[in-house]
Amino acid sequence: MVHENHGLGIYQGIEQMEVGGASRDYLKITYADGGNLYIPVTQMDQVQKYASADTDQVPKLNRLGGSEWKKTRSRVRREVKDIAADLVSLYARRQNAQGVVYGPDTVWQKEFEEQFPFEETEDQRKAIEEVKADMESGKIMDRLLCGDVGYGKTEVALRAAFKAVQEGKQVAYLAPTTILAQQHYNTFVQRMKDYPVNVELLCRFRTPGEQKKTVERLNRGMVDIVVGTHRLLSKDVKFKDLGLLLIDEEQRVGVAAKEKIKQYRENVDVLSLTATPIPRTLHMSLIGIRDMSLLEEPPMDRQPIQTYVMEYNDELVREAIQRELDRNGQVYYVYNRVGTIREIAGHIASLVPDATVAFAHGQMKERELEQIMLDFLKGDIDVLVSTTIIETGMDISNTNTIIIHDADRYGLAQLYQLRGRVGRSSRSAYAFLMYRRDRMLKEVAEKRLQAIREYTELGSGIRIAMRDLELRGAGNLLGAEQHGHMEDVGYDLYCKLLGEAVQEAKGERKPLDFDTSIDLELDAYIPPAYIRNESQKMDIYRRIASVETDAEYDDMQDELIDRFGEPPRAVQNLLKVARLRALAREVYVTDVTGSREKITLMLYAEAPVDPARIPALIGRYRGDLKLLPGAAPGFVYTDQRKQNVDTERTLECVKNLLNDLKLLLDE
Repeated sequence: MVHENHGLGIYQGIEQMEVGGASRDYLKITYADGGNLYIPVTQMDQVQKYASADTDQVPKLNRLGGSEWKKTRSRVRREVKDIAADLVSLYARRQNAQGVVYGPDTVWQKEFEEQFPFEETEDQRKAIEEVKADMESGKIMDRLLCGDVGYGKTEVALRAAFKAVQEGKQVAYLAPTTILAQQHYNTFVQRMKDYPVNVELLCRFRTPGEQKKTVERLNRGMVDIVVGTHRLLSKDVKFKDLGLLLIDEEQRVGVAAKEKIKQYRENVDVLSLTATPIPRTLHMSLIGIRDMSLLEEPPMDRQPIQTYVMEYNDELVREAIQRELDRNGQVYYVYNRVGTIREIAGHIASLVPDATVAFAHGQMKERELEQIMLDFLKGDIDVLVSTTIIETGMDISNTNTIIIHDADRYGLAQLYQLRGRVGRSSRSAYAFLMYRRDRMLKEVAEKRLQAIREYTELGSGIRIAMRDLELRGAGNLLGAEQHGHMEDVGYDLYCKLLGEAVQEAKGERKPLDFDTSIDLELDAYIPPAYIRNESQKMDIYRRIASVETDAEYDDMQDELIDRFGEPPRAVQNLLKVARLRALAREVYVTDVTGSREKITLMLYAEAPVDPARIPALIGRYRGDLKLLPGAAPGFVYTDQRKQNVDTERTLECVKNLLNDLKLLLDE
């Protein structure tokens, strides 16, 4: 684990100790010299699990109290500032550069939007408004639209494209696969058919002659919208007046293609669509380098996909396929090896002899692949044995069972994308993630399969991406120079330092460089009888430690009641202490210590508060408070009654005092 002030150590578990008559839980961390550090669980936000890109290398532990960690952290902090400055200058150039200022919605725009055959979700409306606001503001848009498969990302893109075309601008829609490009092309043609909008397709489903003709027409401005694969990024493709670039499933775009896209980003509006953003993209959105819109609300009648993780079994495969066929549905069978896919298709055909089985992979000839996909779309094929070419975009509402062979070999986001190929209608959908019989799963593979099984509820894409961020790290935001920094301080702390540096570089409030500890005579811990699972308990401790607002406090309390039942007094105290700590930090208080009748609050030495005004604040408490002597400013609250002073009153008094101090600072 990494402690922000002490560095890398080995986590030894949670230990309960009694200090000053109060019971509390502490994290025990052992360091290189054998020294032990006990951290109150209320300060868990200062500790992160060490994660790095190099999983084979054993990290070097720090010595407790040594100077080495301070030097490492200072060096990384300095160098991260340079990275943040580069990121923010790129962001600032885009913000300050004058892009196209699109006008308000026209009559045609409103008419086009009214033709959408479904009711928009609230999230969809909000995302559409955010995209239009970007386009009408004149700033160059760089927005990430994150929403599950089938949640209406394409409709947001369609409306943005239609708006751009009305102002005489060209639109490019970049799709990761030929099949997806074809499908989006069909959608665009269908939606735009009543308007004078020229839509073309540029991918290997078109002959070289057709492609050449499209490129020429693009160059002369005769094509309004072009949908295509990476062929769009070829040197011969030139636009007369490109205004909007739409990128579907950005995580599938390669490094070289991203470099080409970067050139567009300087002066063209960019809208990226994804169900599970790659960690780097997600992280850039989370720290404010890119704007993000979220579609988390499922469409009407959509049901969660029933997900099963199991050993491969012929009988189960036969039964799953047969059950889907019995309700006149179709099945995907994902097998990602081109060399033996024909044999697997033959085996599946022998399991269900009444079914029509076909196979498809990316190395087939264009026309052959296109014909198979069309046959499957028409319902002439019952079971399609396919490689991961179906991962993005195949939108067939009649296909509601997917079987994934060797599921332990796929990444988390990829599994999520594949599962999203089913469940596109109001029917129940099933996903079977199978691994080989008697195969020992690697730890990361097991965690992936566990995560995909956990995240079955609708709208889990963003949470899957967050989990991927946790399992894999964010990768390089700008380049290879960051790799070493992550190895030195761990991924989480690196991200935190980078986030702070970005905040500072953007001219936002400088992060406070102090910690706040609260040490009151209170039992504040989670009893073993309340949460038995150790990892669950750690997760709850971490989340309680990050509670900052009253709304977060209420949400956390509701979740605890919902998952574990009514919290005992010790857990309620833990929640209250976390809220107090956030409040104390907000008003520059570094320490809140004491017993029931006497509480000491120490102010941060550099707190922007006028010491001359402190006595007036203390005067509001009619003798219950006095100033502390000494250099560091602080207060003492004393309860004169001393008898019958309870925990609730102590906490309430400290909260009132902190709120009053906040008012004073605001003045």
